[in-house]
Amino acid sequence: MKLSTAVLTAGAAVSLATAVAGAARLRQDARHQAERNEATVARNQLDWLAQMSTNPDLAKLWAPEDMDVKEYMELLNANQLICTLSLRDRLGFVRDGQLPFFASMVMNSDICRRYWARFGDLRAQEAEGDERAEQFTDALNRAAQAYSHEHPAAA
Repeated sequence: MKLSTAVLTAGAAVSLATAVAGAARLRQDARHQAERNEATVARNQLDWLAQMSTNPDLAKLWAPEDMDVKEYMELLNANQLICTLSLRDRLGFVRDGQLPFFASMVMNSDICRRYWARFGDLRAQEAEGDERAEQFTDALNRAAQAYSHEHPAAA
């Protein structure tokens, strides 16, 4: 092989390796940006829930017509806990196999079970098409059902 051909071949190999490494870096950057965006949106939602669950005048503006404002504020507080767990799950801070445990702990709370009974179907609709959100919702549904089977008087 001529020296010029060898140099061109080596140059092409280096260029290909650089392009592959660059593409991997771009994918990683895009994933990290998506996680930052998701965390920012979740933070906004959690801030809104914190305001709504502590300010009766504000909660009154958003409460369903058939629901007492105090009850609505309590349910929003439960939603805040569930949203926090959801964010932890989406960002990968809930290890494989831990979600059923956390869902069970959440459903041990009466207010969380009341929230889920009232708004769980809405959460399931919101999760449609998002595999991770569907898995999260399914875990909470199973935990709520298990609780009601284990504690029939509480259902």
